[in-house]
Amino acid sequence: MTHKIRLTIVSFLLIIVASAQINTRSFSQPPVWSKNAIWYQIFVERFNNGDKKNDPTPETVNTPFLKQFVPNDWAVTSWTSNWYQLDSWAKNAGMNISANLQNRKYGGDLEGVLQKLPYLQSLGVNALFLNPINDAPSMHKYDARNYHHIDVNFGPDPAGDQKIIASENPGDPKTWKWTSADQLFLKLVKEVHRRGMKIIIDYSWNHTGTSFWAWQDIIKNQEKSAYKDWYDIQSFDDPTTPQNEFAYKGWLGINSLPELKKVNITSPRVTGHPYEGNINEGAKAHIFAVTKRWLAPDGNNENGVDGYRLDVADQIGMGFWREFRSQVRNLKPSAYLIGEIWWEQWPDKLMNPAPYTKGDAFDAVMYYQTYRPARYFFAKNDFSIDAKTFKDSLEVQWARVANANRYAMMNVSSSHDAPRLLTDFFNPNKYKFGATPTDNNHYKIGKPDQETYQRLKLYLVHLFTTIGAPQIYNGEEMGMWGADDPFNRKPMMWKGFNFAPETQNYFQQGEKKFDSLAFNQDQFNWYQKLIQIRKANPVLSSGSISFIVADGKKLAYKRTEGENELLIFFNLEDQNSEFDLPSSGKYQDLLTNHLLEGNKFKMTPSSAMILKKIK
Repeated sequence: MTHKIRLTIVSFLLIIVASAQINTRSFSQPPVWSKNAIWYQIFVERFNNGDKKNDPTPETVNTPFLKQFVPNDWAVTSWTSNWYQLDSWAKNAGMNISANLQNRKYGGDLEGVLQKLPYLQSLGVNALFLNPINDAPSMHKYDARNYHHIDVNFGPDPAGDQKIIASENPGDPKTWKWTSADQLFLKLVKEVHRRGMKIIIDYSWNHTGTSFWAWQDIIKNQEKSAYKDWYDIQSFDDPTTPQNEFAYKGWLGINSLPELKKVNITSPRVTGHPYEGNINEGAKAHIFAVTKRWLAPDGNNENGVDGYRLDVADQIGMGFWREFRSQVRNLKPSAYLIGEIWWEQWPDKLMNPAPYTKGDAFDAVMYYQTYRPARYFFAKNDFSIDAKTFKDSLEVQWARVANANRYAMMNVSSSHDAPRLLTDFFNPNKYKFGATPTDNNHYKIGKPDQETYQRLKLYLVHLFTTIGAPQIYNGEEMGMWGADDPFNRKPMMWKGFNFAPETQNYFQQGEKKFDSLAFNQDQFNWYQKLIQIRKANPVLSSGSISFIVADGKKLAYKRTEGENELLIFFNLEDQNSEFDLPSSGKYQDLLTNHLLEGNKFKMTPSSAMILKKIK
């Protein structure tokens, strides 16, 4: 063998090794774009009604609850009505407000999202996270009727889509067709990409609804069903007896959400902890087919979604998540996977993200773990902490995960599963505990006071200057308020809408008081300014962080990348406070454009600064 041939072979082998390393790195690392994301979470049913012709009807809603209790006059609720006013159909059915809220629809749809893309671009967000849009009867869509179709009421032709769905064999992906709702969603994906934005969608692979096609087959055929092993069924009905012996496991004991069967479990399965296990092979194959359908429609991953948010991820074994990641990354190497892992022990201990972010499952989790201490620092509540405790809490959380994953985290503050930020800051209770007026009669549900607005503004400065990708739950930038589920799912407070006054003390005794509702331009401007600052200063997305002050209610940290540096200061003290600058010189406050010069400066109470040195 000549020297030249040997060199050629060695070079070829080095290329193969390098390629393998790149592929391994690509597989295990979060996508590069995720650290630059500014997330906007959309709850489609309550976002915008862009097409009133597709509004839900009793036939398309079709839940057992509605079929049993709601009269034929059921209709979508007026977008601008008082949230606490009973619908006429609810009165006729004898419902209380809680039942009314859970079974209410407002008609939000995908056309509504398309119409508001210019608004979202003007705000500055560049990554959309859509709560479940799979075909389902409820307003929340976690009770899937069909995983592989978009909800019929989110598209332009609900009746036609139902006929298309009925013509398929849902168990055979070769027979699947594209409904008008499916096609509208793919149009949305294409339009989002055209605007330089990303989009991910939400799925629960842990459970379906009782109207899910495979479950309905089981109801009809019992143990003769081809899908009987998909679910955790404890006993089938005996037709020779008068009673119904059919019993199964529902998620958290909820019968309307039958759980997909977990198999090959080799470690203890404890809620709030990872475990080794998988999902029934038949159900898993269906899930993977659905995953491919939206990641690479017609085989083209450029026209598919950019990833998935995975609901109640701790309920599913790690074996499934490893296979799921392989499926997703093989179809789209730049896809982003984020898991919902939340409570290890309610209401005090949050889960450890580390087992899920080692490179074989998720790129990130919904990072409530860093919001909770931030709330206790920035908000006025019964669990207040000082700057040092806040700093230590953040560093403990960051130390749990690899550096790349810290930057890929979705820094969730509020969501469809948590109180809105203004209401969370307005109430003194423990995070998430007793956070609804039905659980806590003293919980404040009305418009917050001015101190709450100011404290929230300071927190938002932190959210947009800390490590990880900031997330906005739709409506926060409008100044919306609301308690925990379902009160956090009010229809969006769009500019130009004339809303009826909202009851601020509905659950309390005494004379009823009302709040006026309107788009809060000042709140929008603050979000827009912070987004502009983050996008104009990449150091906030990828720079290192180090704390320079953590004393009492005074906090400061710097973000550094090469020669680029920003200094972020907070004064939550009740009086003016003096701060030292790391080096003397001239600085500009990016929040006000004011200039500072020297090596010391004073800050007024309840204020923040983002300082950039002028060279």
